[in-house]
Amino acid sequence: MMKNNKLIIILWWACVSIGYGQTRGNRPADATVTGAVRNVEVIDRLEESSDYNKIWQPFLARWSDTQYVVAYGKQLKGKGDMGDIVCAISADQGKTWGTPIMIFDHRLPNGTQRFAYNNAVLFHPSDSDVLWCFAMRTPQYYSDSEDSELVAAYSGDGGYTWHPVELMMEFHSPVITCAGIVEVKENGMTRYLLPVHRNTKRHDPQGDRAQFVLESKSLLRWKLAGYIPQPQDQQVFLHEGNIAYGSSPDTLKMVMRTAQYGDGGKALEPPRAYSSVSTDEGHTWSPAEPEPALFNSVSKGFYEKSSRGQHIYVYNDGAAWERKGLQYVVKPEGKDWSTPQLLYWNNNRNSYPTLIEEKPGVWVGVWDSSDDPEKRRTAIRFGRLVLDKP
Repeated sequence: MMKNNKLIIILWWACVSIGYGQTRGNRPADATVTGAVRNVEVIDRLEESSDYNKIWQPFLARWSDTQYVVAYGKQLKGKGDMGDIVCAISADQGKTWGTPIMIFDHRLPNGTQRFAYNNAVLFHPSDSDVLWCFAMRTPQYYSDSEDSELVAAYSGDGGYTWHPVELMMEFHSPVITCAGIVEVKENGMTRYLLPVHRNTKRHDPQGDRAQFVLESKSLLRWKLAGYIPQPQDQQVFLHEGNIAYGSSPDTLKMVMRTAQYGDGGKALEPPRAYSSVSTDEGHTWSPAEPEPALFNSVSKGFYEKSSRGQHIYVYNDGAAWERKGLQYVVKPEGKDWSTPQLLYWNNNRNSYPTLIEEKPGVWVGVWDSSDDPEKRRTAIRFGRLVLDKP
């Protein structure tokens, strides 16, 4: 009987391991295959002699058929996720990139206060000739950016010049940005939804770790749209969620990065993303549920729906904070998620992917990267992913 129990346990562990490997994805041992992404270009590299110690968290937007803009942060030495935000522009669909242009500069005072910035989110409204950059700002004397407020700037010339604006915030809470803005139509009016989260528990034992959504009709005045309810069986640190349209036009789905609620640096067991659904244009959301097919180990994933009805999820494989390879899975409409495929890895470190659909079946994306497996966030890369037809 004991031997049979041991055999059952071994078989069970093998099945779990196989499933975990399929969800996680696999990298070639020596990076002889760098992945499915093509036309890889380096947008910017960290200068070792500068005041910055990392270059990170890029976000991509399209200004025109040929002009792309990517905004990203440059972190100040001695700070955690705090620094300046710049943008680079490509006038040839990503083949070449210009010199970085400052959007938010920590050296410029705002009254008697000085701020540092991070986590750029670019947004080009469908009916507007203005490009927006939303981000976070934090007093410079803070050690990190966990208690930040929303800040914005706009550009009318595709990113060459930027004009900061003060936002009206009717929701009084720290916010952490990371994901793109989604347009929804309600009674003939456009509403803009911005997924954000907070992590006040990091410095306050009575704080919390919450994922929620802000809404606006003007991009200048923001208020709370709704919270993502915690799962019914346990608390999870839900954060950095991406919103995309679901299987039907009246459904929104958010897929979120996860960690243990009590220790925001530790992965769930097993590591996986969680999701929540809204059927009323983002006002209310279902309790978060695990996504067994979507691996997540305390790192931002990208989630979106294509013009052909496919959903795509891009994520880091590996253990928490390893952040080396980028994998992706695709879910054709009405079908299951595909097996994981390597998006990019070249014996280096990679994280925080953001993609946009260039044309049906073709995505362009950016991520923070490096040229060394021991160093992270020393470069910003751009590449193109061609998906098979559904």
